[in-house]
Amino acid sequence: MFIQTEATPNPATLKFLPGKTVLESGTADFHSGAEASASPLAERLFAVPGVSGVFLGSDFITVTKSEGEWQHLKPAVLGAIMEHFLSGAPALRGEPGARKDSEEFFDPADAQTVETIKELLETRVRPAVAQDGGDITFQGYRDGVVYLHMRGSCAGCPSSTATLRHGIQNLLRHFVPEVREIQPVD
Repeated sequence: MFIQTEATPNPATLKFLPGKTVLESGTADFHSGAEASASPLAERLFAVPGVSGVFLGSDFITVTKSEGEWQHLKPAVLGAIMEHFLSGAPALRGEPGARKDSEEFFDPADAQTVETIKELLETRVRPAVAQDGGDITFQGYRDGVVYLHMRGSCAGCPSSTATLRHGIQNLLRHFVPEVREIQPVD
């Protein structure tokens, strides 16, 4: 099994491409070993000292480190990923969609605007962000402010503010004039 590794804009995060499907649908984001009980793959990765975050996408795994250098952590992370895929265990236990963000919020009168925002995020933003090992999902819309949840390599990335302000905000403003600004949510 050959696992490719790609750098991300976040220096604390690496993207691993196992050449196999990781999740059939959706994504999963884990911030601690305690949260990882929903995923045999995440559990293996959190067993590697220095791993502080695991994000699972359709065909990639993004790992965030809290300490240490990638040159020392990378072999252990590659080993954990390889072990997982050779074991035949699923990436997630139970329902694939079991991990959900908090409920979306917006005024029902803004439903058409929200639909347009979600379509733009799905077709133009999320594919580009996934290439960098992350994900951005819609959380809410109120008074011209779009609230987005940043995950994977996007969470805590030094360039995430620039991505939000200059990239996504400008795109949404162009197509949806009602949008005034973008705010990240935890």
